[in-house]
Amino acid sequence: MSSEGLRHSLLDWYDRHARDLPWRVRPGARAQGLRVDPYRVWLSEVMLQQTTVPHATPYFLKFTTRWPTVSDLAAAEDGEVMAAWAGLGYYARARNLLACARAVAQEHGGVFPDREDGLRSLPGLGPYTAAAVAAIAFDRPANVVDGNVERVISRLFAVEAPLPAAKPELKRLAAGLVGDDRPGDWAQAVMDLGATVCRPKAPLCGRCPIRDHCAAFRTGAPEAYPRKSAKAERPHRYGVAYVLTRGDHVALIRRPPRGLLGGMLALPTTDWRADRWSAAEARAGGPAPVAWRPAGEVEHGFTHFTLTLQLMRAEGEADSVIWTPRRDLDALPSVFLKAARAGLSNLL
Repeated sequence: MSSEGLRHSLLDWYDRHARDLPWRVRPGARAQGLRVDPYRVWLSEVMLQQTTVPHATPYFLKFTTRWPTVSDLAAAEDGEVMAAWAGLGYYARARNLLACARAVAQEHGGVFPDREDGLRSLPGLGPYTAAAVAAIAFDRPANVVDGNVERVISRLFAVEAPLPAAKPELKRLAAGLVGDDRPGDWAQAVMDLGATVCRPKAPLCGRCPIRDHCAAFRTGAPEAYPRKSAKAERPHRYGVAYVLTRGDHVALIRRPPRGLLGGMLALPTTDWRADRWSAAEARAGGPAPVAWRPAGEVEHGFTHFTLTLQLMRAEGEADSVIWTPRRDLDALPSVFLKAARAGLSNLL
């Protein structure tokens, strides 16, 4: 099968099986004059980085209801956006989101650049996001390669080099399939194929519209691709989190603007280090000189390390904290929400 035949087969499949997602227009809609909103494309792509579609969808709907245009988002307070982002993780994305929205509003009159190089000039837009917005929002023939696309391409060509070393080769091979005909639909078709048919485990090859062109399918073991290097073991760290209450309110702090979970509301904590904190150190490190008592511990996994948080609980007063009603704790990042819930329910 030629590359043109492959493209035709996949686009025909996409026309019939495209996922119904709130940031999309239907396949072929552009040819009927339906405009694609680059703000919604960009917002969805930022949210979907390291996040699944089911998890990101309610956040997307909340954001677009509250801030329906990029200029609306640009005018929002930092704290409001960070709170709305809580639970999506990778909080640098939220800071980049605001920086980009403000650049579009202030430097481009609220209109996104329509080419890849112009999009790359915006803060926080890396090569992938710029390519995705260029292709999906503006129908430019950009090479959009995410994890789903890498998997499809690695199987299509039976690439033996393991990830992540294979990324440049996979990007080169994917570029060879990009054409001027419906590039936005093409980008989404390959992503949809990877998400729904060419799955990481138990790929549904019987439903694949391009399996006749797939080298991995011919090997009889398509699930063996992409090849992967052995993962290095993540280091483990320890910290102490303090759950200080005053009636129905909990003491929170705002983390420094830079670094992990930067700018987010959080429980007060010690530093996170390689060895466990002693009981004496834990009691001495709290935000106030009150009668701290152990309240269990929680485990949490970040991308590059795992964490044990020892919990200390007390009732009392403290300076330089943000007293927050318990009902509003859902706005905390997941590690601190987990710690707060455990600390409020456990007292050893």
